[in-house]
Amino acid sequence: MASLFHLVFCFSFLFCLKNTFLVLGFHSNSVFFPISKDAATLQYVASISHGTPPAPTNLVVDLGGPFVWMDCDSGPVSSSNRLISSCSVNCSRAKFHDLESRGEKGCNFNTNCNVLPYNGVTGLTAEGKLVEDILAVDSVDRLQVGQVKAVDHFLFSCAPTFLLQGLARGAKGILGLGKASISLPWQLSSSIGHSQKFTLCLSSSNGVVSTGNGDPIFGTKITRSLLYTPLVTKKNDYFINVQSVKINGKRLAIDKSMLLGTKLSTVLPYTTMESSIYAIFSKAYVKATESMNMTRVAAVSPFELCFNSQEGVENSRLGPVAPEIDLILQSEMVKWKINGRNSMVRVSNEVMCLGILDGGLEQSSSIVIGGLQLEDNVLEFDLGSSMLGFSSSLLLKETSCSNFLQDSQLKQLM
Repeated sequence: MASLFHLVFCFSFLFCLKNTFLVLGFHSNSVFFPISKDAATLQYVASISHGTPPAPTNLVVDLGGPFVWMDCDSGPVSSSNRLISSCSVNCSRAKFHDLESRGEKGCNFNTNCNVLPYNGVTGLTAEGKLVEDILAVDSVDRLQVGQVKAVDHFLFSCAPTFLLQGLARGAKGILGLGKASISLPWQLSSSIGHSQKFTLCLSSSNGVVSTGNGDPIFGTKITRSLLYTPLVTKKNDYFINVQSVKINGKRLAIDKSMLLGTKLSTVLPYTTMESSIYAIFSKAYVKATESMNMTRVAAVSPFELCFNSQEGVENSRLGPVAPEIDLILQSEMVKWKINGRNSMVRVSNEVMCLGILDGGLEQSSSIVIGGLQLEDNVLEFDLGSSMLGFSSSLLLKETSCSNFLQDSQLKQLM
């Protein structure tokens, strides 16, 4: 009898969950949100529009964020904003990936759903209320370009104002892209009915994040040239498996057991390596620069390896000619190439520094690939098949992430 009850409950839950998503009257191949880079914090800020009347809101992009959260106390009040009950299916969905809340017992129809919005920049967490509202999206498909549509019942969390600490000036919260059932890509995939994918293309100026099929925005020439590697999720973060590291084609003497997972992050501005890995990497990198007659100069915080940019350094369309870094993935044929544009940071007219840092002995991931190394790379997160498609530097293809929204059909929406 108990098993029959549980079976009926499961079917009822799935039915409610299914109907939770049947809220739209349109289908789209892709929707997108423009992203800009904040010069002061080096954070990537997406622009969304939500509420009634629609209000533009800037949110810091966090690949590992489980959902969208924002400060609801400042700015205009939305007439369509509605609190979610602690007994609702949506509350259960929101807490499914929240290990600190999943153990809560029971519910009360008179209480609101509390969740824990997380600031990935500062590491701060606070209690927030789960709400739903209307989200405006820029829809793109083969028949219609630039159609602004409304997503009803979009779930996000209201958070206390102090949680904005550390975010870019003007940002009102976090745009979570993690693998959770109420993250931005999962909600839009379920609501609009397109594939469980999102594509990220960051830039030092203007980039874009899109959900669904990336072809209408990035073009089939780009999307069909991507290399693919298995995508591993831990909690809400995305990881890839790096088998080895090469500098100028020479494999580093890093034991494979030390490479326990490489995390992708949009909240760290630069790649960091666990100290024992960084020690091997930095020694080999300095040796490679010496063979290229690059002149080392005094370190400039937070960087350790800095060089005279006017002596022994040529420039190319891939940025300064510096040692080439390869992250070898499942085979020698599948590697993520990092050239000077994605490795060097110009700190003055005379000095450039390596934008790869020592993450310390306590860093939980062996390597964390940060924002600089992600820029001008098309990154396709296929959540359905757990694969990551990546392009390496688009500069090799004589384009960049800042170009995609400059198309004459799309720039009107920027």
